Amino acid sequence: MSESDLFVERRKLKRSRGRWRLAAFVALGAAVVAGGIAAAGGKLRESRSHIARIAVQGTITGDEKTLDLLKRAERSAVKGVVLVVDSPGGTVTGSEAVHRAVRRIAEAKPVVAVVDGMAASGGYIAALGAERIVTRETSIVGSIGVLFQYPNIVGMLDKLGIRMEGVKTSPLKAAPNPVEPMTPESRAALEEMIGDSFDWFKRLVRDRRGLSDAELARVSDGRVFSGRQGIGLKLVDALGDERTAVDWLKREKGLGDLPVTTYKREDTAERLGLVSAAAFAADLLGADRLAVALRRNVAAEPPPVLDGLLALWHPAAQN
Repeated sequence: MSESDLFVERRKLKRSRGRWRLAAFVALGAAVVAGGIAAAGGKLRESRSHIARIAVQGTITGDEKTLDLLKRAERSAVKGVVLVVDSPGGTVTGSEAVHRAVRRIAEAKPVVAVVDGMAASGGYIAALGAERIVTRETSIVGSIGVLFQYPNIVGMLDKLGIRMEGVKTSPLKAAPNPVEPMTPESRAALEEMIGDSFDWFKRLVRDRRGLSDAELARVSDGRVFSGRQGIGLKLVDALGDERTAVDWLKREKGLGDLPVTTYKREDTAERLGLVSAAAFAADLLGADRLAVALRRNVAAEPPPVLDGLLALWHPAAQN
């Protein structure tokens, strides 16, 4: 190929790259505009009178996104809330934070919780913040109790010939410790702390559900119940689903034909469509790895960090 032919090919390649880059920037701009329009539409919907649908799902840690979501429902345009719970629980303090956030809403407007699959332990604490609890017949509710677990690796260290040494201000400092045998004193202190949180949990159930001491004792041994069982035990108010909850708000609370708006856990960049737009532009520019990383960052939630006392139900946790 002659030098003139090479020059022509280079110019063609340069023009081709230029067109792709221009297309990418145009696509990025269009995506940002579309994202902005969508965000504006969402804000417009939320500015009008409506019923807010908020989901509390997975392990509860009292994370900022969930609490911000609930705080948004305190606005005057929200006339009622459907709290959809599907959670095995989580940390005691995180569950308390969510419960208190729900109660702040319920002090000003009606809130009905729907158990969609499971509201166990901390999930049930969250649902207790609502004025009314609706559950499916086969949903799981209950698991009223508190759990503290930690690994004991003393035996393994003995086999490896490893011994941990330390100096503490008192025998109960940093107790229990996975590298030390649990002493009777540390067990007693731990049981006292767990018992105090358990008493708080039971008082919450008794007061919110109006149970007698005998009724409370029947449901507070840590077991789980089906939605059908929960009716007889006064843990829930009615069998049904989200439509049942919405109908109750409209019929009993006079919310008429207000639309239901789903509140989503998104940060600012996601609401504006910036991340998706950037991933699309990266595709056009051939930056496949960057596009995948951007989409993975949006889709993936960081794993919850569970530390301290837990109000959590799982079959494995019962052993």
